[in-house]
Amino acid sequence: MADFAVIFDMDGVIVHTNPYHKTAIREFCAAHNIQLNELTFQNKIYGRTNRDWLTNVFGEIEPDVLEAYAFEKEALFRKIYEPHIKPLEGLKEFLELLVANHIPRAIATSAPPENVDFILDKTGLRKFFPTTLDDRMVTHGKPNPEIYLKAAKALGLPNNKCLVIEDSLSGVTAGRKAGSKVIGVTTTHSAEELKETNYVIHDFQDLSLTTLQQILDNP
Repeated sequence: MADFAVIFDMDGVIVHTNPYHKTAIREFCAAHNIQLNELTFQNKIYGRTNRDWLTNVFGEIEPDVLEAYAFEKEALFRKIYEPHIKPLEGLKEFLELLVANHIPRAIATSAPPENVDFILDKTGLRKFFPTTLDDRMVTHGKPNPEIYLKAAKALGLPNNKCLVIEDSLSGVTAGRKAGSKVIGVTTTHSAEELKETNYVIHDFQDLSLTTLQQILDNP
């Protein structure tokens, strides 16, 4: 087995879901008489669990209402996204490369388990991810590093031996706080906005084992 692992965020990394999440969130919030602007998405929504972004936008909500809101929004998202679902370019080949070289892999996402199942089953990528962590498994969502600390522990490696792949600024912060090198994907933010990462890619055609090792080796 390799002496490092790769931990993937899901939305915006495994699949380019963010435009569809954005549409679903806009429609959901409009139905509840809340209009959103771009700054709200960037500062209060992207990369966060439903629990966190809903309270960021709606304020304190009773637990049963929060659960119902989250279910409503995610069901709407899956309906909107299903006709368009596909993995990011080069991802399947990159995952096959990791498997062939015995490099451990995990998903660490702010999404609920229903969305993880939906994405992995519809893309046919489940076999590549024996370890998945979702929003049920953390008390504190990103930018808190909890999910990346737990993912590294599940893989049996220290965080400085785990490369995190992220698209959101809150996720980048979480990965860095956990002590990992972070690769940014430009699905949600520009390369300039992802300047706090260690390396930036457009999709997985831009990654090789040599590149991964160089990122790990650079101070």
